[in-house]
Amino acid sequence: MQLYTIGVNHTTAPIAIRENVAFSDTNLRHALNDLTAKNAAEAAILSTCNRTEIYVRSVNAEPIMHWLAKYHRLDIHNVQPYTYTLSGENSVKHAFRVASGLDSMVLGEQQILGQFKQSVKIAQDAGTLGTLLHKLFQRTFEVAKEVRTNTDIGGSSISMAAAAVKLAQRIFGNISEQKVLFIGAGEMIELCANHFAAQRPKSMTIANRTLERGTDLAEKIGGQAILLHDLPARLSEFDIVITSTASQLPIVGLGMVERAIRARRHRPIFMVDLAVPRDVEPEVAQLDDVFLYTVDDLAQVVNDGMENRQAAALEAEMIVNSRVATFMHWLAKRDAVPTIKALRDQAEATRQTELDKAIKLIQKGESPEKALEALSNALTNKFLHAPSHALNQAHGDEHAKLENILKQLYQIKF
Repeated sequence: MQLYTIGVNHTTAPIAIRENVAFSDTNLRHALNDLTAKNAAEAAILSTCNRTEIYVRSVNAEPIMHWLAKYHRLDIHNVQPYTYTLSGENSVKHAFRVASGLDSMVLGEQQILGQFKQSVKIAQDAGTLGTLLHKLFQRTFEVAKEVRTNTDIGGSSISMAAAAVKLAQRIFGNISEQKVLFIGAGEMIELCANHFAAQRPKSMTIANRTLERGTDLAEKIGGQAILLHDLPARLSEFDIVITSTASQLPIVGLGMVERAIRARRHRPIFMVDLAVPRDVEPEVAQLDDVFLYTVDDLAQVVNDGMENRQAAALEAEMIVNSRVATFMHWLAKRDAVPTIKALRDQAEATRQTELDKAIKLIQKGESPEKALEALSNALTNKFLHAPSHALNQAHGDEHAKLENILKQLYQIKF
């Protein structure tokens, strides 16, 4: 068995594909248990708006790919062209780069590290982490911290939240006269709400499935809270709509937006859908007076300042490469453990056999000196028989290679 990473991300698959293979926190534990029941010895799943990645210790990767398609009730031929499969060292390097923000749509973004840690915690709680993945993720988070501490990878970084504000300003100019609606109350929405609050819009409202959680966030930003149930009746009130929920189905439908536009007498609505799967039906983008952006549409905005981060990225890559080598050294030592144990067990069995013979010689009246000499001769002959025999039987290049190995193992100098 070895380490594999199977996934899709913003560089390999459009949002229409990513949303079909996404996992929510609520079904992640069930998915992990289902995956490890038959297909993997260890597993963890990282699922964000920009990627779904499965980290496993398994015999091979193909069953994992089939499981992913089957779990989401998809035709594997419609998914596989957008996926990537990494193994061994490449898988380790990928994990380090992802957590460090080197593989993100926003180079150097920090949110991915928290999302990665949350995914690992869920896997830990589900009992699907073993020695290999536990060690991998421990090192992954250490590397991410080292990159953040020793490079300026996060400098000049524009987050999705900041990008949403920039786009809104392009459309409305000063947004102090606009009413903003946030759908959801999770980490991403809170981040967006804080960015918009800094611009002092006319009003801010949180729409959430539960009023209590929505009210908690609304109080932090000086806004109000409503229920998702109220959206159809109140959507027309808002000029800016930012949505990011864990819903598996769209929350804002085409009909709802059409009615809101009519009620607004065709005053424009700016919408940013940061959810994967999407919260807003894609057909909404075709409506006049609606400016709808998804996470993929924000790519150009978030890449502002990219040049300033490239130098820091090179430093970060050097750190990652160094730590990958260290981890692979640990992995090689770990893989050698069964062989080392077998070698020691064999040596111990030989030692015990010869010791028993020496004791019997003494019991029969032989002098301790002769018994010890017989013991030492027997041990020497038996321990050296296998390498001597192998060297005598080898020829040509094989003989030369084996001779060099034996010189190294036994530290022979002449």
